[in-house]
Amino acid sequence: MKISNETKVGALTAIAITMLILGFNFLKGKTLFKTGNYLHAKYTDSKGIMVSNPVFVNGFQVGSVDDIENLDESLSTIVVTIKLKSNYNIPVNSVATIKENPLGPASISIALGNAKQYLNVGDTLATASQEGLMGSLMSKLGPVGDQIKLTVQSLDSVLKNINTIFDPHTKNNLQQTIANINKTTASLVVSSASLQAMLNQQTGAVTQSMNNVASFTKNLSDNNEKVTRMIGNVEKTTDNLAKADIAGSVENLKATIAGLNAVVAKLNSQDGSLGKLMNDKTLYNNLTNTVRSANILLDDLRVHPKRYVNVSVFGRKDKSIPLTAPLTDSSIQK
Repeated sequence: MKISNETKVGALTAIAITMLILGFNFLKGKTLFKTGNYLHAKYTDSKGIMVSNPVFVNGFQVGSVDDIENLDESLSTIVVTIKLKSNYNIPVNSVATIKENPLGPASISIALGNAKQYLNVGDTLATASQEGLMGSLMSKLGPVGDQIKLTVQSLDSVLKNINTIFDPHTKNNLQQTIANINKTTASLVVSSASLQAMLNQQTGAVTQSMNNVASFTKNLSDNNEKVTRMIGNVEKTTDNLAKADIAGSVENLKATIAGLNAVVAKLNSQDGSLGKLMNDKTLYNNLTNTVRSANILLDDLRVHPKRYVNVSVFGRKDKSIPLTAPLTDSSIQK
């Protein structure tokens, strides 16, 4: 059977139209065949939600809006159909909220509940209304606006009272007061300039002090090893002092001092030889006389040796008078 060209063109046109419809619906997130995981959510205000807008759970996109329809002519209830990408376990007490985005499309956020039972395909999610950004801002600015109105009214009343109180004489006084305030302000400007100059000088001194501190800390850093070694030596010294028997040393020192005191006491007394030598003048004089006699004997022996030793065969005996005092060149003089 031969098919005419008109039939072929018509068939191709029908197929092209069908593919165009399917592709358009696919781009919008719809499909002609109602298959997949679908959930429903009912709202009184859709807040601009549209088909193919994303659906998030904890910031992760789990699906998109598949369809939006109203249940009555008053548009009091709007049903949003959500198509999930997979068979997710969503608790039955989860809540779906529409979030507005001024810079992009609106989205639906599902806050997961804590129930142990999960929603089945075709079930309806619980919903909650979330105030938009502008609505929240206006709700916060509303009381502020009312307060501003009351403040303006109070200010207007105060200004009216001021205008009724201020007579020409009071106005002149007020002008003089303002002139004095201007003079005071000029004086404050001059004083602030002087204070600024003084602070600049102080800043220079502070800067010099900070430079000195920096130099000191740099020296400490450069000599860190020496300081550490010195601290180590001090620690060793304190450890040695802590370990030393200071009490025993003190006791030995006390015993030594006591012995010295006993020796000094004996020296001061006349019981011992040294005590008598130091304190007995008679013994001192006897020793002095004995040394003097020995010097005389030695000088006489040196001057008149023949009187004591005669080695000459033909010599005669030395009959000179013996010495009675040491010679002037003697090593010991008295």
